[in-house]
Amino acid sequence: MLYNYRHLYYFWVVAKEGSMSKAAERLNIAIQTISAQVHELEKSLGYLLFKPAGRGIALTEPGFAALEIADQIFLLGEKLPEAVREAASSPKTKITIGVSDGLPKLVTRQLLEPILEKNDVQLIAHEGEFEDLLADLALHRLDIVLADRPAPSNKNLHVYSEELIKSSIAWFGPKKVLKRSKKPFPQCLNELPILLPTSHSKVRHLIDQWFAQNGIHPNIAGEFEDSALLKTFAASGLGVFPAGDIIEKDLKDTYQIEMIGKSEDIYEYFYAIRSEKKIQHPLIEAIIKR
Repeated sequence: MLYNYRHLYYFWVVAKEGSMSKAAERLNIAIQTISAQVHELEKSLGYLLFKPAGRGIALTEPGFAALEIADQIFLLGEKLPEAVREAASSPKTKITIGVSDGLPKLVTRQLLEPILEKNDVQLIAHEGEFEDLLADLALHRLDIVLADRPAPSNKNLHVYSEELIKSSIAWFGPKKVLKRSKKPFPQCLNELPILLPTSHSKVRHLIDQWFAQNGIHPNIAGEFEDSALLKTFAASGLGVFPAGDIIEKDLKDTYQIEMIGKSEDIYEYFYAIRSEKKIQHPLIEAIIKR
């Protein structure tokens, strides 16, 4: 059901002023006009919003409920001119991105390179649980979500997924840790301490299966939800870890970490998830078409 914004505004002013006459005076219109507008709103809602009270009027219970919502609406309305002015004065284009907490930070940076290279872009990034980000995307609080899994099939979400890249899983570690085993890869993983992502990561169960298939009995020294924290502990000498081979150079340059081998049959997939109905953002297209 649609409600007329003007009808709601007239109701709001009457409620704030406490009478039809004061509201009419404030708005500089006839009492008959404002009364008719309020009655139209009551007709649309199916409830009386005012009741007689002495020589004046008072809000009914539905009226109080309507006033609470109207307060929120017109508070936002008052912010509209300021928001428009700020947008017009800013030379930068904003893009709000949700990053699933299972997505490696170095991969995120690579995925966003097409827009990070632009000088006129203001990036706003939110990291969070996958399901929470999808809800925010469906409510148009985010322009796009980057994740290590596609959105589930749910007709109520109105979002869709596009695969961006896939990467083979490789194993990495600092030289001082790698020296602890003379065995070739992957047998060396039976002797080296191992750091793994927690089960929240899409790739974790694939790694566990790979261990079983290759006769690896891992000595798990730590499990991490945050991929950057995992790499920091690995660089300090705590153990070796799996990651997409696409970040090999970044790991070497940033953490002085070496690759020791690949799990060729394990792939990590990365997706862009966006709204079906929202007006498409040119920066989103830059990410998708990277």
